[in-house]
Amino acid sequence: MVSIGEFGSKIKENISRVIVGKEKTIERVLAVLISGGHVLINDVPGVGKTMLARSLAISLGLEFNRLQCTPDLLPGDVTGISILNLKTNEFNFRKGPIFTQILLVDEINRTTPRTQSALLEAMAERQVTVDGRSFQMEKPFFVIATQNPVEFEGTFPLPEAQLDRFSISLTMGYPDEQSERKLLKGISDEHPITSLKPVSGQDELDSVLKQVKEVEIEDSVLQYIISIVNETRSHRDIQLGVSPRGSIALMETARALAGIRGRRFVIPDDVKETACDILSHRIIIKPEARLMRRTNRDVINEIVESLPIPINNEKT
Repeated sequence: MVSIGEFGSKIKENISRVIVGKEKTIERVLAVLISGGHVLINDVPGVGKTMLARSLAISLGLEFNRLQCTPDLLPGDVTGISILNLKTNEFNFRKGPIFTQILLVDEINRTTPRTQSALLEAMAERQVTVDGRSFQMEKPFFVIATQNPVEFEGTFPLPEAQLDRFSISLTMGYPDEQSERKLLKGISDEHPITSLKPVSGQDELDSVLKQVKEVEIEDSVLQYIISIVNETRSHRDIQLGVSPRGSIALMETARALAGIRGRRFVIPDDVKETACDILSHRIIIKPEARLMRRTNRDVINEIVESLPIPINNEKT
């Protein structure tokens, strides 16, 4: 049986053949996948968001669909529709692109709230209801949604309920000079993703998903998570704090990250490293804080830095 650490290492190495210099981002996306969450990536075009999703699907040998969001996209275009079969005089359900294992929802904020909400049930309950009938999603069902922060005209900001469904909000950023040089030298007649091969499969992934639940988390680390979250609910600059769903996401992602790094237990650094990415999109800061040019990430970082890190003497 492959361990979480071995699984993580070979997946990261394989994806890094296509996505250069973004090991931390790859690690966190993988952690969210095996913890059962979903990812929101806010970044400019051309930094590799689509390639990351495709590389992950290929590396794991999973089904992949890409949904390009536009203002005229309808909920039925996402979930599927019932079509009348003239021979049997019955309605047959034709599945939409959401019925896959890894779904890339590109530029999610360009489609209407009505269509955005079509993703809600699938992300939260792993099922879709159409015409009173429920259809189970594939296992795993993992959503990577992207937003383009440059274009604001014709966009529909995600409501808080939708944002809260994403375990983590990431930015990939531009590559550094060394990574970009390596990227340019690696470009040949064909894109690196065309030669990418699966290095794992469904059976290994199922095993890893079970192992993640067995990663230990001490009471002191749990209290650290609770302290961070509670502080968001009383902070002077925060209007709406983190919900219990955010606490769960922080705990589960920290567990997965510990496993990927070859540990069977969570340390406070696993929580501290990911807290900003997991919690910043779940809060609403007060207007006066925005006037002072403070961002959600600024406030979460301030909270994390202000709290003492628990010292665990039992684990080494």
